[in-house]
Amino acid sequence: MKKSLGAKTLVYPLPVWVVGTYDKERKPNVATVAWGGICCSDPPCIAISLRKATYSYGNIIEKKAFTINVPSEKYVREVDYFGTVSGRDVDKFAESGLTSMESDMVDAPYVKEFPVVLECKLIHTIEIGLHTEFIGEIMDVKAEEFMLMENGSIDIEKLKPVIFAPDISGYYGIGKPIGKAFSIGRKR
Repeated sequence: MKKSLGAKTLVYPLPVWVVGTYDKERKPNVATVAWGGICCSDPPCIAISLRKATYSYGNIIEKKAFTINVPSEKYVREVDYFGTVSGRDVDKFAESGLTSMESDMVDAPYVKEFPVVLECKLIHTIEIGLHTEFIGEIMDVKAEEFMLMENGSIDIEKLKPVIFAPDISGYYGIGKPIGKAFSIGRKR
């Protein structure tokens, strides 16, 4: 029997992404987000939700661009740090020792050491309540060559992305494969 947990922000898994932005003076900033996902396939778009009080919120409004950086497990400490301090007060790149790279597609930085980056142009904002949803058209996806399979797809086992458990504030890795999508369900 299922027990009601009430209305809350609880779904599994949530991504752990790092959003890259520039401020008015082009100071690079990064912030960790978990409220996000793909929201359209044509044009390819991604959505993230931020509170108005965040530094990144103002940066996205100003520059109309952001990057989504997908970190691997080995950067979980840096990712957590990015979500615990404000770029208003701290240079997160300098403090973490990671490298800011200028996107060649949009007016936003990305993290050189993170293996996958999506370069996004802001196309919509939706005021929801405490959060604003930013919808970005994905202008390009960049991935380290070592993690690409022969067909050009990203090998998730080499990427080793981080996922988030919101109710216990835990970071987790990805487990073993359990089936082929759009195929396993056809076998009866």
